[in-house]
Amino acid sequence: MQTQEILRMLRLPELGDLGQFFRSLSATTLVSVGALAAILAYWFTHRPKALQPPCDLLKQSEEVEDSGGARRSVISGGPELLTHYYDDARTMYQVFRRGLSISGNGPCLGFRKPNQPYQWLSYQEVADRAEFLGSGLLQHNCKASTDQFIGVFAQNRPEWIIAELACYTYSMVVVPLYDTLGPGVIRYIINTGLVCRGASNTNSTQADISTVIVDKAWKAGLLLEHVEKKETPGLKLIILMEPFEEALQERGKKCGVLLKSMQAVEDCGQENHRAPVPPRPDDLSIVCFTSGTTGDPKGAMLTHGNVVADFSGFLKVTEKVIFPRQDDVLISFLPLAHMFERVIQSVVYCHGGRVGFFQGDIRLLSDDMKALCPTIFPVVPRLLNRMYDKIFSQANTPVKRWLLEFAAKRKQAEVRSGIIRNDSIWDELFFNKIQASLGGCVRMIVTGAAPVSPAVLGFLRAALGCQVYEGYGQTECTAGCTFTTPGDWTSGHVGAPLPCNHIKLVDVEELNYWTSKGEGEICVRGPNVFKGYLKDPKNTHEALDSDGWLHTGDIGRWLPEGTLKIIDRKKHIFKLAQGEYIAPEKIENIYTRSEPVAQVYVHGDSLKAFLVGIVVPDPEVMPCWAQKRGIEGTYAQLCTNKELKKAILDDMVRLGKESGLHSFEQVKAIHIHSEMFSVHNGLLTPTLKAKRPELRGYFKKQIEELYTISI
Repeated sequence: MQTQEILRMLRLPELGDLGQFFRSLSATTLVSVGALAAILAYWFTHRPKALQPPCDLLKQSEEVEDSGGARRSVISGGPELLTHYYDDARTMYQVFRRGLSISGNGPCLGFRKPNQPYQWLSYQEVADRAEFLGSGLLQHNCKASTDQFIGVFAQNRPEWIIAELACYTYSMVVVPLYDTLGPGVIRYIINTGLVCRGASNTNSTQADISTVIVDKAWKAGLLLEHVEKKETPGLKLIILMEPFEEALQERGKKCGVLLKSMQAVEDCGQENHRAPVPPRPDDLSIVCFTSGTTGDPKGAMLTHGNVVADFSGFLKVTEKVIFPRQDDVLISFLPLAHMFERVIQSVVYCHGGRVGFFQGDIRLLSDDMKALCPTIFPVVPRLLNRMYDKIFSQANTPVKRWLLEFAAKRKQAEVRSGIIRNDSIWDELFFNKIQASLGGCVRMIVTGAAPVSPAVLGFLRAALGCQVYEGYGQTECTAGCTFTTPGDWTSGHVGAPLPCNHIKLVDVEELNYWTSKGEGEICVRGPNVFKGYLKDPKNTHEALDSDGWLHTGDIGRWLPEGTLKIIDRKKHIFKLAQGEYIAPEKIENIYTRSEPVAQVYVHGDSLKAFLVGIVVPDPEVMPCWAQKRGIEGTYAQLCTNKELKKAILDDMVRLGKESGLHSFEQVKAIHIHSEMFSVHNGLLTPTLKAKRPELRGYFKKQIEELYTISI
């Protein structure tokens, strides 16, 4: 068939007539065609590109040969565990010096006053002040040695970092203190003292904490009260970051404690400057006390090498995707007494970035973020949950909620295909205000300390238009031991092992978890694992076995992709959404002392911020107890009486306060159940211990209602 015949069949002009055909087109048509071509060209050149994962997302970890089932990261680049990322940054002192060098003496630590822009201390200013403070400490009978322990009792602020760096500059050890521990625990820590460097026996040479650096005068007063009561006789020097009254200084003199301003100690150090005495990687850097669940808190001893190894694992995983930069800015509001915040900050300092501190009031955090415009946002799940709830609470009509969910689904589809961006049409219409509330520049969010709901995580990955990573770990492995692999934006797991550690599961026979089924207690081994608990050989031997494996007490399951899912807790201890550990049996033992209470089951959820309870009243005692309060009725009627339920809750909370429970350990709502827990109904063991999984399942509906009512 001839070409002309084909063209006629298609009703197109013949080849000889094409010139006439194009000449006949109107100028408007040509402009339209040109515009369409330009749009298509722009789309092809600017279309969003999927992030390229650093490994096969279907195989994120692999089994280590001859290791009893241990797994390692496939990103590690070799069989050896990662101990450091940079040769010139193997201690925390070197980490900061590296940042000083590559920053060109750029801004380092930022702070602000209400309604004012951020002010910045340069890297050199911070380094100089740290040397002056460290030299001043030496002039006040401190030693440039890992035998010297300095307490820091302050909220996040530049002086915290200066004090920490002063310790590292002269090989001293930092011991963070924080308010929520309670005065009794602070007294315990000050008296406990720390173990000298390199000691293999936790009963070796010890030294009490004689020097504490605090931010506010009332904290100094609290410490002096302990000295006056002869509870902390070893405390000799308190250094205050803020101005204080002369009366406080006189009070200190009377009990043998010297009070000095931080500026005065720095001035003294500047006049009597000492050359730095840098630490070694295996030197102790910090003792981080966990809040504990029963009894006294435990002090996890971490070396410089532990911290460097942990954040080096993070760098290795993210190096090809979202590597830290000199222009990165971090907002600091999570407590510096916890290792999660400290590790993320170390990453920023190592690369010459900036850290801006919030004003100290969490209610002003959004205002601080708008002023700072951070690029890195470390956060705990509780704050993400609040953010999620606030967003949906503002969608207060069915139409608004439908539109928000529709937009989120469109962006979530992009996220699933590997595209993370904040410039889509959905961002312009719905999400740019949410992003602006965080300063508008966030490119990476890191969350840890407790699990995040898959629904919350999935929505925020879409709405915030930035990479959101989730990690799992504990203080005993410095901070993290698993981390989301870039490009894997699925939820319901905590990622793969970091390149600095191996992870294995071991059988938990009593809970019916078996490694043959890919389930068991999570154990961690590597250069990020701590050296033991301070002066606590019993707990150290329970946590660390003879082969160096840290037994976390969490139950995990390997998923087909080589990622880890947390499914249970070996002991009946769990975290709330804000990261606080809860020992429910301890709380239950206190509450059962309430006169009308026969049995109680305390329930907590790592996705919730508070506890709830199921209470079985004593059928013989409760009617009389209720009558004294003017409440009449049969046992069955009383169990449904709202006024009586409130009275029982109030009595339980009263006992909790008297027994020293923290507010987060108190139940916020209860359900009254009329039938006793028993062996017969499957809620107690033959030895009359609570069967917690069965109780959780049996009262699932009531627990859900309690959380719904209490929000």
